[in-house]
Amino acid sequence: MHKNSLAYRDTNYFTPLVTDYLDQKENVQQFYGLFPTLENFQEQIALKKENYDAAGGTEKREVLTGILKEQYRDIKISEATASNFDLLKEETTFTVTTGHQLNLFTGPLYFLYKIVSAINLARDLKKAYPQYNFVPVYWMATEDHDFEEISFFYLHGKKFQWNPPKSEKTGGPVGELPTTGLNDVFELFSAEIGNTKNAGQLKQWFKKAYLEHDNLADATRYLANELFGEQGLVIMDAHHAELKRLYIPQMKKELLDQVSYKAVQKKSETLEQEGYNVQVNTREINLFYIQKGLRERIIEKNGKFFVHENEISWSKEELLELLENHPERFSPNVLLRPLYEEVILPNLCYIGGGGELAYWLELKGLFEAVNITFPVLLLRNSVLLQTEKQDQKRQKLNISLPELFLKRHELINRKVRKISNIDIDFSPQKEHLVEQFRGMYELAEKTDKTFLNAVKAQEVKQLKGLDHLEKRLLKAQKRKLEDEVSRIADLQNELFPNGGLQERHHNFSEFYLEYGEDLIPALLNSLEPLELKFDIIAL
Repeated sequence: MHKNSLAYRDTNYFTPLVTDYLDQKENVQQFYGLFPTLENFQEQIALKKENYDAAGGTEKREVLTGILKEQYRDIKISEATASNFDLLKEETTFTVTTGHQLNLFTGPLYFLYKIVSAINLARDLKKAYPQYNFVPVYWMATEDHDFEEISFFYLHGKKFQWNPPKSEKTGGPVGELPTTGLNDVFELFSAEIGNTKNAGQLKQWFKKAYLEHDNLADATRYLANELFGEQGLVIMDAHHAELKRLYIPQMKKELLDQVSYKAVQKKSETLEQEGYNVQVNTREINLFYIQKGLRERIIEKNGKFFVHENEISWSKEELLELLENHPERFSPNVLLRPLYEEVILPNLCYIGGGGELAYWLELKGLFEAVNITFPVLLLRNSVLLQTEKQDQKRQKLNISLPELFLKRHELINRKVRKISNIDIDFSPQKEHLVEQFRGMYELAEKTDKTFLNAVKAQEVKQLKGLDHLEKRLLKAQKRKLEDEVSRIADLQNELFPNGGLQERHHNFSEFYLEYGEDLIPALLNSLEPLELKFDIIAL
């Protein structure tokens, strides 16, 4: 196994906002706190400790530990995880957190990369600051309600889709969804992967997770614990009444003062003024109301509160009483969930993908408005996994790593030009033509200026003609070099499914079938979260 790395900017798969953040461009610095360097965590620890302790940190730690033990009651806990539960009670313990949806059988590969990033960052921080403890946390997005986004995974180019019985409502929090209907997926999955030792382990994980647990939250917790429990990962479901009770002051402020709308709107407008796209648009109230099979946003109108597209409504007094008595019925949306996380956890750093960091960068003003410490934002590790055979094929085709990330037509055209014995580049001819027409423009200026348009039209026509000839020659040469072109296309198809990043498409089972129990240790040993580079790993 060996690893190479590229700057994220050189992959052409990340937005200008993300790459400018990684480059610490001056115009982006107003949207975050401390940048993710090992040295900056010393200051982040001091800031979080003071803020968290002043807001009832001891009580929060007790509640947190009790709920985690309750949620793990039916799961075999590793010594490392059990130790982390106890450490969370101590004022010298902090968390590093990543979050993810409850995708079926983990969904795309980057589920693994997020968690490995958190585990390895906790490891690095412990080495740098041994007087403190650092716990990696996976925050399960159990309150999300977009079932369509999480109900499938891809293996060997095939889509394995979960279709619950029509009697089951899928519009409420996905963590509460019964796992009925997943036996059919298990049968298809089992038939696809065969009967090797590694296939047997995958079948066991799927069966125990989804056929022996009643809901999606419990199934996901079991599976994530099986994959990462030995590394001390703490898996958290924040959809709990006692955790929500700790968040009541912020939810009350949201309902009455619409604090997030005012703060986030201002930052979003500033982002747009700096030329960046806004990831998430804020609403007047960024809370949902939850009951079985329902998660819908709360709307205020003329002093009354309503549930969107529903007959449920309250007066202000009724709503505040409901919040006090049943905080679990209120659910933060994508913009308030980060604040909820930072209120209840002694958290130093949030680790997310490019899209997640983009909406976190809208939130600094909100954190300042409610006096909660803004965490360090870290882009999770991104990885392209290839076999040694694929890497050898790349080298035989003389494709550099940066070239591998080019769009297919661009890569093929570049390689055809390079390996061809004909120089199919008409740039010199085009430059010569432009120079000739420059003289014709001067002549037209001196004689009859009305001919300028005619000269321009002729120049455009002849340049287009050269473009056309260049493309025809390139096409003809591609036919002559059909074998090389085919091998280049096949390699890119293997490594970039549907022209996108592998990590956003393939399921981990595709690689586990090949590498088995060596897969996760290889990632843990290779990925360095604070390097801030895109990794290409040949296994």
